[in-house]
Amino acid sequence: MPIHFGTDGWRAVISDTFTFANLRMVAQAIADAMRADLQSNGGEQSPLVVVGFDTRFLSDRFAGDVARVLAANEFRVLLAEADAPTPAISYAVREHKAIGGVMITASHNPPRYNGVKLKAAYGGSAPHELCHRVEIYLSDNEARGRGASVMDFEHAVEQGLITRFDPMPAYKAHLATLIDFETIRKNPQKVVVDSMFGSGRGHIAAMLREAGCDVVEIRGEMNPGFGGVHPEPIMPHLQALVDALAEHPGYYGVATDGDADRVGAMDEDGVFVDPHKIMSLALRHLVETRGHKGKVIRTVSTTRMIDRLAANYGLQVEETPVGFNHIADHMLAGNVLIGGEESGGISFTGHIPEGDGVLMGLLVVEMVARSGSTLRALVADLLASVGPAHYERKDLRLSRPVEKKVMTAKLTEEAPEAIGGEKVLEVVSRDGSKYIMADDSWLLIRPSGTEPVLRVYAEGRTPEMVKALMAYGEQVAASVS
Repeated sequence: MPIHFGTDGWRAVISDTFTFANLRMVAQAIADAMRADLQSNGGEQSPLVVVGFDTRFLSDRFAGDVARVLAANEFRVLLAEADAPTPAISYAVREHKAIGGVMITASHNPPRYNGVKLKAAYGGSAPHELCHRVEIYLSDNEARGRGASVMDFEHAVEQGLITRFDPMPAYKAHLATLIDFETIRKNPQKVVVDSMFGSGRGHIAAMLREAGCDVVEIRGEMNPGFGGVHPEPIMPHLQALVDALAEHPGYYGVATDGDADRVGAMDEDGVFVDPHKIMSLALRHLVETRGHKGKVIRTVSTTRMIDRLAANYGLQVEETPVGFNHIADHMLAGNVLIGGEESGGISFTGHIPEGDGVLMGLLVVEMVARSGSTLRALVADLLASVGPAHYERKDLRLSRPVEKKVMTAKLTEEAPEAIGGEKVLEVVSRDGSKYIMADDSWLLIRPSGTEPVLRVYAEGRTPEMVKALMAYGEQVAASVS
């Protein structure tokens, strides 16, 4: 069975590999792995699992089947009564002291995909070791011809093994301890919320309306096909938000992805505010307005504006490989002020170790309300102080697969002396090869570990520098092909 857990679970095409039969087998392997964890812990943890789902085609049915398998394996299951954001399900895992959680979602992937995110007891993505054990149990069960145990849904409900619940009240109450709604009430904002048909729908809009804001929500209805658009809050998929802002002068926008663990924003002129700028603004706000301190964690593909801000504040920056699970490790260790990645998964002190688009969308509104200005002005001031920073990313297809470790070693050993007229001062091989220039521009080339693709990321102090960096990355890709 071609099922493998990546950095954030398993994703596959619906009715191709992502079928009810395969999902039940995965759920059985999850039950086996969690049972082993319970036994190794001496039975101290509760045999309780939280199960949630997003708005994708059949996600509610898939979640019900996962619950049936877990119940048949003598786990008690809290099953969300409606679609919910991934961070709300993760928070529920921690709140209810469950052994873990299962979220049915393919996050920001195209509509034809669905998937499984596995959550740990601490309210974040399960560690690699647990995901690997799930794969082992899956393989062993298949080799032994052991199928999934499945209980009738209504019988499981009658036995008290499956209980429907609403994760949102507790989650929203927790967010109210992290967001300064009083500041928002004093300066109500005009905001367009683009939920991209995902499971964040309705939640940001409702909380902002309660705080007195004038809110227009778009793409907030149920549409399992996401209107044919990838539910990822990046500029190519946000034309609907551009159009809505044009219809509502003076408003700015926030957007969340398919399961609301990622965020994007747009200023009053319809200019995209990417996660690099959102995280940088958040860091500045948390330090200068709230007086917080702590480590700053960012992935290797995230802006170095973070580093320049942190240096101004005397804060330590830690760089991790791509994937929020690496950031979560630092957050669990403690003393982290903020952690985030270029894809829009960001969290900060006091919250679960998980990217949260709802939380960060609300924080964007708090920052603008607190400033008494506009989102456009906040970004301009940020770039004036620690910019400029221009960014681009491309995924370049190769004609043949490459071994990630071998390719990274080659790129590191054969690093150029200069790119775009700037000397290469440092080469980092934490996740791919990253060339850091004398002017603090950088180029990251990450070979995919699963497909013939080079992921090329560049941040430059000028648009011309970004072009030079990307051209070098494309040259590397061409040499491989």
